Amino acid sequence: MTAEIIDGKAFAAQIREKVAAHVARLKSDHDMVPGLAVVLVGEDPASQVYVRNKGKQTVEAGMAGFEHKLDAATSEADILHLVDRLNADPKVHGILVQLPLPDHVDSSKVINRITPAKDVDGFHISNVGLLGTGQKSMVPCTPLGCLMMLRDHHGSLSGLNAVVLGRSNIVGKPMAQLLLADNCTVTIAHSRTTDLPRICRGADILVVAVGRPEMVQGDWVKPGATVIDVGMNRIQHPDNPDKTKLVGDVDLAAAAQVAGAITPVPGGVGPMTIACLLANTVTACCRAHGLPEPQGLTA
Repeated sequence: MTAEIIDGKAFAAQIREKVAAHVARLKSDHDMVPGLAVVLVGEDPASQVYVRNKGKQTVEAGMAGFEHKLDAATSEADILHLVDRLNADPKVHGILVQLPLPDHVDSSKVINRITPAKDVDGFHISNVGLLGTGQKSMVPCTPLGCLMMLRDHHGSLSGLNAVVLGRSNIVGKPMAQLLLADNCTVTIAHSRTTDLPRICRGADILVVAVGRPEMVQGDWVKPGATVIDVGMNRIQHPDNPDKTKLVGDVDLAAAAQVAGAITPVPGGVGPMTIACLLANTVTACCRAHGLPEPQGLTA
């Protein structure tokens, strides 16, 4: 068996097209422009690239972008003051504080200072609680993107056995909640799980988010299963020690011989994260003004 490759890059482009179309309707029908504010503290290279891509795609979707780049030495109090200003700004519908923050800043305090309705990352404790109890919330972007791809591939997820490998607050836990809401039978597995390969082999849907390069092997995968690889790990290139290579948490070559469908790295889950950030911002804008939420852009 050779797995179908789920093209996250192409799917993300479709999501961005839907976002742009809805933004255009908000402008023409309501004279309203969704606004996304991004706060970057420090000079982390990966964060800078990510923020730059977010800004570019925000503009391409016709949305208003507000970038705030702060020095790494900026005090926690000043960051909180900026968040307060963005909370009060009616032009800003979504606020994202890029992680990681410098060591002297309490990330949880900053994230929880964001008004939950503008928390387009879905990390605020109120949104976590709402998602966990099946209520309307802002949903973390990466799990939302995974859910969209799974729904697109399977149609209904009802009754399927899903294993989420990884229990992070950013991916693993919210992913499990979303799958439960779609009527999957869900197991959360992690580094302390006994006989991890056996647990994974029971999954119709296997979502892997552990941050360990190519940890999941082909014999961990149930024949015909759908594998969503959230991992992004940079390792030394096997053919050139002077270069690096981006790989996932799944051994793609091996798993693709067993799985029915699989997301590649790169080009799988990664592109969906920013697309879902834009989708969340449009959703937040609509909710703020009592307008119908965009179809196909929410959980």
